[in-house]
Amino acid sequence: MAVNHANTLQRIKALALDLDGTALLPDTSMGERTVTVLKELAARGMQVFFCTGRAIEAAERYRAAIGASGPMVFFNGAEVVDVPSGRILSSTMLDREIVDFCIDMSRSRNIHFQIYLAPGIIEGADKWEALLIDRPTPEAEMYRAHTGIVPIVRDLKEAIAIPGVQGCIKAMFICEPERQDEIRVKLLERFGDTIYVSRTFPVFFEVMNAGVSKGEGLKTVMQFRGLRADEVLALGDEENDLSMFTVAGFSAAPVNAREKVRACADFIVASNAEEGAAAFLEEQFLR
Repeated sequence: MAVNHANTLQRIKALALDLDGTALLPDTSMGERTVTVLKELAARGMQVFFCTGRAIEAAERYRAAIGASGPMVFFNGAEVVDVPSGRILSSTMLDREIVDFCIDMSRSRNIHFQIYLAPGIIEGADKWEALLIDRPTPEAEMYRAHTGIVPIVRDLKEAIAIPGVQGCIKAMFICEPERQDEIRVKLLERFGDTIYVSRTFPVFFEVMNAGVSKGEGLKTVMQFRGLRADEVLALGDEENDLSMFTVAGFSAAPVNAREKVRACADFIVASNAEEGAAAFLEEQFLR
C-alpha cells in the first residue's frame, strides 16, 4: 500500500532491487510475474539493477532471466561490477587482520565462517570470486543450496596468507541471531568503526570494511548511470537495505521486512511470497 507518494513516482527512471526477501520468492526463485514485470519495465526504458548482498555468481541467473545489464551492486556494496562483462568498477576489501580475528572467533566458538576472495587467487576460481570454507558443515550446505555457489574447502588461515592477499571481499558467519549478537559485540569492541557488520538474512551475519554499504554502492552505480536521487526507487527488506533507502529518492519494503525497515520505507508492498514488489511496480508503472 502506498503512503501518499504515488504521484511523485512519475520521475522514476531506475529501480535498485534487493533480491532475497524482496524480489525473490521464499524458495529463492524469481517468480514468473516478477520476471515479466521487470522485463517489461526494462523494455520501456526503466533501468533495472540489483543492489544485493549476493555474489555476482549467485545473482547471475536472475540477471539473465530479466535481461538486465550495466553497473550493479554486489556483496552489499563491497563491489560494483558492470555485468555481464564482469568489469569491476569499485572494490573495497576487508583487512586481513580482521579476517584473521574472525577465523579465530569462529573456530573457538564452533560457528560456521566463510570468506570471498577476488578472482584469480585460488586455483579453479578465475571467472568468479572464490567462496572459501574451513570444512564442510550443514551451514555450508545450506548456503550452497541458497546461492548455487560451490565452496572451496581450504584452511582459511593459509588462504589469507597467500602472497598478494590484502584481505577479502566479504566475510560471513552463519548462525542463529542470538549468536550473531555476541559476535557483533566482540567485533565492535575490537575494531570499532573500522568495520561494517550487518544481518542480511535471518542466519547470515556479514562483516565488511567500514566504507562498504549498499548505499555507498548505489551512489557509485548512480554516478555511472547518470541518475539523480529523485529518479531512483530502492526496494529492500533487511537492515543492510536501509543505507540505500537514504540514498535513493524513494523506497519500498515488503510486509515481511524487518519493522525498522518498514518504518523507513515510503511504500509498503505485499510480501515477497506474493510477489508484492512486482505487483506494486506493475500498478505504478505499467497500468
